[in-house]
Amino acid sequence: MTGKAKPKKHTAKEIASKVDAATTNRGGGKAGLADRSGSEKGGHARYECPHCKVTAPDVKSMQIHHEARHPKIPFEESKVTDLHASNVVESSKVRPGVRGSHKK
Repeated sequence: MTGKAKPKKHTAKEIASKVDAATTNRGGGKAGLADRSGSEKGGHARYECPHCKVTAPDVKSMQIHHEARHPKIPFEESKVTDLHASNVVESSKVRPGVRGSHKK
């Protein structure tokens, strides 16, 4: 015999996690692509590998990438391209990945 089911209520923790997931920039979409590319808006991708053009946020990450992907070529920090040095970022532009959504 079936009866009326009790309506399930959402907990405050569940609602807060849904709001956080909806309003925080996780790096996907067009904003995330611009953030990962490192060009124009100066996102997290600061350094570029001279061999395969993969980007990394810091020199240590680039060194780890280089040792894993190019083990036969010695790592030289001077050959790594700094994408932020070549692009001057305007302070009025909103940078992706720095802050989430404003709707709350």
